[in-house]
Amino acid sequence: MSKSVEAAVLAANRAFYAAFRRRDIRAMAALWSIKGPIACIHPGWPPLTDRDQVMEAWRQILANPDSPDVQVRGDEALLLSPTVAMVILVEVIAGHGLSATNVLVLEDGEWRLCHHQASPLAAPAEDGGPAPERGRLH
Repeated sequence: MSKSVEAAVLAANRAFYAAFRRRDIRAMAALWSIKGPIACIHPGWPPLTDRDQVMEAWRQILANPDSPDVQVRGDEALLLSPTVAMVILVEVIAGHGLSATNVLVLEDGEWRLCHHQASPLAAPAEDGGPAPERGRLH
């Protein structure tokens, strides 16, 4: 992967987490693919594959004043094809580590998410936080 493609993919991924931290549903919606299928699997949630369902889930998460902040560790971009990339990373939410995968597609010259999945890690997060409990974390 060229450095410029890697930088663009990571910038789109970081914009996703910035929208998450700011609880900005408009920014979040703009970061997801409009032309192709999308999917989202939040910890403890069933898979969502309809755009309206995915965006409604994000509305609920971002509108919840008790939703904790999310931090990202070790984001690594992988180019799967000239128009599809994947970012793997660890999310840390309230001290709980989640292994996350974000898949992005190149759409109208912009990298946009088409898939997000986060699953609890069995081990504590790097900061020494407790291992995740079962149930919805975000």
